[in-house]
Amino acid sequence: MLPLLLIIGSFISTLPAVAAIPVKRLASSPALPVDFADPALINANKKWYAFATTNGRQNVQIGQSPDFSSWTVLGKDALPILPQWARGPVWAPDVIQRDDGTFVMYFSAALNQFPDKHCIGVGVSKDIEGPYSVLDIPYICPDPTASGTNIKSVISSPGVGGAIDASGFKDRDGTRYVVYKVDGNSVGSGGSCNNGNGQRATPIMLVAVQPDGITPKGPPVQILDRDNRDGPLVEAPNLVRTRNGQYALFFSSNCYTTPNYDVAWAVASNIAGPYTKTGPMFVTGTQGLSAPGGASIASDGVHMVFHANFNGGRAMYTTTISGDGQNIRSN
Repeated sequence: MLPLLLIIGSFISTLPAVAAIPVKRLASSPALPVDFADPALINANKKWYAFATTNGRQNVQIGQSPDFSSWTVLGKDALPILPQWARGPVWAPDVIQRDDGTFVMYFSAALNQFPDKHCIGVGVSKDIEGPYSVLDIPYICPDPTASGTNIKSVISSPGVGGAIDASGFKDRDGTRYVVYKVDGNSVGSGGSCNNGNGQRATPIMLVAVQPDGITPKGPPVQILDRDNRDGPLVEAPNLVRTRNGQYALFFSSNCYTTPNYDVAWAVASNIAGPYTKTGPMFVTGTQGLSAPGGASIASDGVHMVFHANFNGGRAMYTTTISGDGQNIRSN
């Protein structure tokens, strides 16, 4: 096993109380009216933070809010130095806080050696704003046998294509998990998002990890995949536990470059499934949105951020959610 904890010191803190739920912001008015795609939401240090896909200047953007209502882009890079295996752009970062107070970031980047394949990296920082110290090998990569690569990674993912869109989840019993997408459509079979004929699987995978948020407890398992309703793919998974004890797996389907992109979810009584798809919650036209997707829900199961098309980019929007199972709704 790799010495994954050697880069971490002891830094003790506790999660703050969640801020009061604000007055609802109209979806037609973004919280961050800039290009801030694939936002990931976390509450720490009595503030709200959102981390986003590169804007061409910062590898990982940071947004901050004292109250979930008024947001500011900090203008600093949470991941200024990429590992040697990676090249930009950096996609879909996610940040969790461990029980010892340190922060773990998952992110996706292309392989230098195989630029048509993306892998998931991981980094750790005592400061939520970074900079994050990254492992010198990828965290999750495609199975070399299936993908034709020779890349060593902490977790060898089954399936064909890359590995992207990782996010962390802590269950009520303290067990931690990482969910991610096998980027099957990256192989390229034509049409929308390179998978218009539905030839490639794009499964959502789940792997249990140790309290460090990194070390795997076992191999990844598939918990969802695309079907004819989803167009070329499902992606951007984000797990939450609802008040009635069910698991809600939020995801986006269809191609992000089309108006069909959406925010949907699936429900299961067991974290490993089977999951029943429901929704979607947001589609083009909902409250004036265009191609909404990439939703992230805070650990309180209430506060949500997502992106939608705005002024030539993908701006960040905020909402709160309530309800259980198939009856989850945006407030």
